[in-house]
Amino acid sequence: MAEYKQHQRLFDRFDENRDGKISAEELQQCVHLIGKDMSYEEAKAAVEHNDSDNDGLLDFEDFVRLIEGGSEEEKAHELKEAFRMYEMEGCGCITPESLNRMLARLGESTTIDECRGMICRYDIDGDGLLNFHEFEIMMRC
Repeated sequence: MAEYKQHQRLFDRFDENRDGKISAEELQQCVHLIGKDMSYEEAKAAVEHNDSDNDGLLDFEDFVRLIEGGSEEEKAHELKEAFRMYEMEGCGCITPESLNRMLARLGESTTIDECRGMICRYDIDGDGLLNFHEFEIMMRC
């Protein structure tokens, strides 16, 4: 259930015009917002490959298929890339400050204290930071 909610929140962020579909343009813009490069051609190909009703757009189920697709090796690589985007400070951990900055880039308004609370839920070693192992556990919940 938590994974479904995460997918829905991400889908809602990408669906900028709130039409219940994600276009290649919306996909490209949002991927760019999280610090990745994706050409329009790559975004269009991703949409075409996952578009189940051939309308040139991704509905929620198509989107879930897109983000969950790939081999285990690809998923592990994507998880490491996501961790690097959130950690931002080169310390090998996600701090409340780096989490706050990344969430702000994604359009989510949070305080540092709220970010501390988010980190606390998965902070196994109690250091107030998320290492990769803790991040991996969080993302799988």
